[in-house]
Amino acid sequence: MVRKASKLKITVLRRFKPEEVFKEKPIGYGELGPCEVYKDGQEFIVEADGEMPEGFCGWAWDDIYKVVQTLRFHGDFQWFTEEGASVNCCTDGLRPVVFRVERID
Repeated sequence: MVRKASKLKITVLRRFKPEEVFKEKPIGYGELGPCEVYKDGQEFIVEADGEMPEGFCGWAWDDIYKVVQTLRFHGDFQWFTEEGASVNCCTDGLRPVVFRVERID
């Protein structure tokens, strides 16, 4: 039996400000709040074709793409007890965004 690729839902769990990540600035930077691309609780759907959803940040997409592909093709991660789901983040070192990625079909 050949299973088709699954649709996924990506949920923005939390955006962080630099001062929530560091006690002292690790590098010089101006005023920064949390990532402005997303809102906490925002949801995106990845269709079975695996294309990046409209409005999703290309840098964050690149960071979670391996997870998206694994879940689309019915893989799971052994360190999570919930099948079909993962929690990952973008690699913005000053203001990361944490995502939940889950199969929805």
